[in-house]
Amino acid sequence: MAEKDYYDILGVKKDASEAEIKRAYRKLAAKYHPDVNHEPGAEQKFKDINEAFETLSDSQKRAQYDQFGSAGPQGGFGGQGFGGQGFGGAQGFSDFSDLFGDLFGGAGRRRNPRAPQQGRDLQYTMTLDFMEAINGKQTTIKYTRDTQCDVCHGTGAKPGKSPVTCHQCGGQGYILHQRQTMMGMMQSQEVCPTCHGTGQEVRHDDQCEKCHGQGHVSERHELKVKVPAGVDDGQQLRLQGQGEVGRNGGPYGDLYILFRVTPSRDFRRDGTTIYVDQDISFTQAALGDKIKVKTVHGDVDLKIPAGTESETNFRLRGKGVPFIDGKGTGDEHVTVHVKTPKNLNKRQKEALMAFAEASGEHVKGDKGGFFDKLRDAFDEK
Repeated sequence: MAEKDYYDILGVKKDASEAEIKRAYRKLAAKYHPDVNHEPGAEQKFKDINEAFETLSDSQKRAQYDQFGSAGPQGGFGGQGFGGQGFGGAQGFSDFSDLFGDLFGGAGRRRNPRAPQQGRDLQYTMTLDFMEAINGKQTTIKYTRDTQCDVCHGTGAKPGKSPVTCHQCGGQGYILHQRQTMMGMMQSQEVCPTCHGTGQEVRHDDQCEKCHGQGHVSERHELKVKVPAGVDDGQQLRLQGQGEVGRNGGPYGDLYILFRVTPSRDFRRDGTTIYVDQDISFTQAALGDKIKVKTVHGDVDLKIPAGTESETNFRLRGKGVPFIDGKGTGDEHVTVHVKTPKNLNKRQKEALMAFAEASGEHVKGDKGGFFDKLRDAFDEK
């Protein structure tokens, strides 16, 4: 028999304490157990881990192993790993579920199926146009949800009748299954398929005629919704208790309204800030002017200072998107674009030439065209 290094198998030092050995075993056993790890070699690895732990967790076997090795004076320690005591021989873990419960603080065990359970949450998608999202609105939505039966009030039984103890689980809410594995007999717990964990059932003749013993029905639900001003695309609104009915007397779930906002032709939005592009003429930029610009709150006056250059940005405080909590409003940024005039008439050209001369510029302009020559000929006559 090949010599086995039990300390190396568990990944601990030779002077490891009992607690360190136990922690290492738990970690490796959970990783390589054949019920959860189906990779080649995992089963043999788990056998070695179990064998190593059985030896090193016993003070007498460990002392003998430290003196003689895994072969031992009588030829070994690990023979009981699977063919003898089974997994139960490994320091009190009676089955694999106990191991996981100990490892994860009970997370491996099922919750009480008879405990009150909150109903399922639902999601509703609402499409808003750009200005509806800015200003908010009140609307009514309709959606389908499971709700408590108004005839039996959730009991599932006809008026005057009551549920009785479940015949399949005896009122426990769960049933036990046993199966034979390589580690011995293992037991698992499952929610009762008849009573669904409540421990009670309604006899067929006693079932509510509306919900057929379920205690809940699917129905069309109508709800008034106030959409707050300032919602943005992708945001959600949570409406508590507007989801589906709970089980075993648990509360209703919640409804989440997901907002989809259509874009605007006039505005761009980034959070609570609005961006607008505004064209102005060369004359307005040079001489200055007062112009009308669009905001999400209506048109406002904007003063263009003389000498404004193209791509200049103006900030309009408080003309952006309302904060969704109602405690303020964002700003609007207006970017002006100076447009170069095209297709000038003769007077416009003359005015610009005069301006150029007054500025000390010598601009020849584009006078070589056929139509310019033809126009000049008529002007001479």
